[in-house]
Amino acid sequence: MEGDGDAATAPLLDFIDDQSAASEELLRREPVPFDVLSRLALWEAGNLWRISWASILITLFSFTLSLVTQMFVGHLGELELAGASITNIGIQGLAYGIMLGMSTAVQTVCGQAYGARRYRAMGVVCQRALVLQFVTAVAIAFFYWYSGPFLRLIGQTEDVAVAGQLYARGLVPQLLAFALFCPMQRFLQAQNIVNPVAYMVLAVLVFHIFISWLAVFVLSFGLLGAALTLSFSWWVLVALTWAYIIWSPACKETWTGLSMLAFRGLLGYAKLAFASAVMLALEVWYVQGFVLLTGFLPNSEIALDSLSICINYWNWDFQIMLGLSYAASIRVGNELGAGHPKVARLSVMVVVTASIAFSILATIVVMALRYPLSTLYTSSTTVIEAVIALMPLLAISIFLNGIQPILSGVAVGSGWQVIVAYVNVGAYYIIGLPIGCILGFKTSLGAARSDDQLHLFVVIQGIWWGLIIGVAVQTVALIVITARTNWDSEVEKAIERLRRTAADEGGVLVVDDDDV
Repeated sequence: MEGDGDAATAPLLDFIDDQSAASEELLRREPVPFDVLSRLALWEAGNLWRISWASILITLFSFTLSLVTQMFVGHLGELELAGASITNIGIQGLAYGIMLGMSTAVQTVCGQAYGARRYRAMGVVCQRALVLQFVTAVAIAFFYWYSGPFLRLIGQTEDVAVAGQLYARGLVPQLLAFALFCPMQRFLQAQNIVNPVAYMVLAVLVFHIFISWLAVFVLSFGLLGAALTLSFSWWVLVALTWAYIIWSPACKETWTGLSMLAFRGLLGYAKLAFASAVMLALEVWYVQGFVLLTGFLPNSEIALDSLSICINYWNWDFQIMLGLSYAASIRVGNELGAGHPKVARLSVMVVVTASIAFSILATIVVMALRYPLSTLYTSSTTVIEAVIALMPLLAISIFLNGIQPILSGVAVGSGWQVIVAYVNVGAYYIIGLPIGCILGFKTSLGAARSDDQLHLFVVIQGIWWGLIIGVAVQTVALIVITARTNWDSEVEKAIERLRRTAADEGGVLVVDDDDV
């Protein structure tokens, strides 16, 4: 594999390509014997594991960078922690949804180009994404810099809004770094290069823990210093990733240097990128919106604390599922680009089965350990009782996490971002969010009697039921879309997408004699 001796320079596609073609032939001989199907499923599970384990670590370690900073900020005082926490949810989360979403377009185009062995196009697409995302990040940076009025608008006190804006300003360099890292990471993942990125993120995480301790406890740099420390660590990660892309033999075919072709066809790529941003951002903002709703409740501190603790556990599970969804996106995109619709369908079946099994296990663990899990973040009896009351809803959300993010990853690999964006708008904002508001604030489940502490917990449950209903509707819609998919037709769409990209780039995709 990448990073392990000579195998580091060999694309993983070369390792599995012959087996993939043979598997496609076997799957076309219907009916496929059960023993053959079982062996093929195990082979595909191995392919997914080789990609997903490192992808999961990347998402977890990246998530932990901000978590470590927040932990150190907590030692500065309650006001600083409140400012950093609301900035992470209300400001940083908004930008992350856009940046992560836009970068999934790289997964779609580069994943299919890699499967089709049209390597040179991948570097051009990556550069195009870097330009587009950096410009977008610069625009979003103004929102970071002047975030105080927004924080006041969502119900924060003057002191918390001032602290949050100060922290957000320190995160502006981190936003720009994140905008560059996301496309580079997807560019490498599309080539099945995941191990080196995981090692780099781990190294940066260890480095970040040290410099955060130095900035907060030794140099007393305060809230702004903690934010700038996080920004610096992300720029170190960007520098390491950029150096790997430029100098690693593993990228010698896919990265052939900077090219002005990156500015050709920029509009066409931007349409896919912004559709991708809408798809994922609506999903990220949906969960954060429910958390922010609790700020309008009586005793909102208890509501926000209890829901934030549960959402934190949900986030850990989501990061794991996100890593697995990246693997699903890579495998589906590679196989569609290679012209293997049956293997792409097999990959979907295997990854969904594995993710559901993991989510069932995670659901059992959450319910079995709901009491100790409720005490890890707080010693407040009131908050602990609220968290315990919410644990069954957390378990349901974790179970749905086993399906929804994975099918979203399949959608990215297949280029369905526009369709999923419409699904997300309907499921989340037309169905889920209004139902959550009604259950939480207007019905007998809600805040008509919310002055009582017990009914405050019920209000939170009503809001969360809206979240669950929205996710469930989206999950059902994605299941129907995936089940009705004609994978042979998806191969033709992938070929057409590559042809359009080739036309935009003056034929840069045509690199092999077989492609001409």
